[in-house]
Amino acid sequence: MVQTASPEVYSIGQLTDLIKSTLEAGFPVVTVEGEISNFRPSSAGHCYFTLKDENAMIQAVMFRGRASALPFQPEDGMLVRAVGSISVYGKRGTYQIICETMSLAGAGAILAMLEQRKRELAAEGLFDQERKKQLPSFPQRVAVVTSPTGAAIRDIVNVIGRRHAGISLVVVPAPVQGDGAAEKIADAIARADRHRLGDVIIVGRGGGSLEDLLPFSDPRVVRAIAACNTPVISAVGHEIDVSLSDLVADLRAPTPSAAAELVSADREQVRRQVIQFGRDVVRSFAARIDRARLSLSRFAPAELERTVHLVMQPSLQRLDEAKEALITSMERRLTESRHRVTLAARQIEDLSPYAVLSRGFAVVTHHGRVVTDAATLNGADPLKIRFASGAVDAHVDTPTKGTSNEGF
Repeated sequence: MVQTASPEVYSIGQLTDLIKSTLEAGFPVVTVEGEISNFRPSSAGHCYFTLKDENAMIQAVMFRGRASALPFQPEDGMLVRAVGSISVYGKRGTYQIICETMSLAGAGAILAMLEQRKRELAAEGLFDQERKKQLPSFPQRVAVVTSPTGAAIRDIVNVIGRRHAGISLVVVPAPVQGDGAAEKIADAIARADRHRLGDVIIVGRGGGSLEDLLPFSDPRVVRAIAACNTPVISAVGHEIDVSLSDLVADLRAPTPSAAAELVSADREQVRRQVIQFGRDVVRSFAARIDRARLSLSRFAPAELERTVHLVMQPSLQRLDEAKEALITSMERRLTESRHRVTLAARQIEDLSPYAVLSRGFAVVTHHGRVVTDAATLNGADPLKIRFASGAVDAHVDTPTKGTSNEGF
């Protein structure tokens, strides 16, 4: 009996590693195109999503370093072209593409192209707010650059006819999609401005696909609008559609009907505004007259006298207070001066030699000089002795020498 060799048995990890090495070696660099689905950015900055088409799907990841360099923000529904390598995530047993680069494809490529155009035209200053012109409040004639058979012109005619039938409409025909449309739209805009076919120009069309609206993002159309001396309203597609003509125009309307409403003031609304303005003017003049009367009333004699009193009263009061303060200050200083004089008189009196004489002392002089030392006298020297009251003449009999105080 012949025995066959037992098949090799792999663990799940071993089999997964084998598949991983086979796929990574076989598909080191691949380029796939598909629609983004289930886009999930992580808090760490990595992007996890699914790429799918009508037949299959593949998991995809783009790590933070690569994702931060993308020129656009990935979103569900975008058609993209991704370049990367195939890898296997063993813990889930799934294969995935690790994206190194990613670009828009299909409609995404159109959006990227429009974004590039937008940057270039913005660098020329065509979208600057400072260059935009003010629309006339009550235009008498409106030029419309659009297809003469499209829904846009019908909507504009209906709205203006309902709101203000007195406005004249001048249709400047131009194809709004297809080959050559952009050049013809630009020519029609320049012609309407050059010949002053309207006080304002509406450029627009109804809704359509992204490709259908491309002529209104053509640089020739954008530059034609920017060169207009006539104010331009862009009304392309529906409210969610945005073209480059919307950015360069003096005003963007979400739809052609909205553009017609902007240029056609409602007659009843205008009538109400005029009446309201008249009432405001009357009230303003009445208020000014009342203020004038109130101002003049301040010049009546009684009012003037009262005003003078009101003006002078604080000054008079301050004058009285200053006078009282001055008198009080002078009286205080006079009292202080009297006190100082009295003290000085007492000091003078205390220091006067006559005050000493009144206590029984006498002043002895010899030839007009005060004698303070008996040793300076000789016998028979004439003396003059002055008392507190009166004086006598005397002469030295026998002088006593020395400093003895005997006898006192």
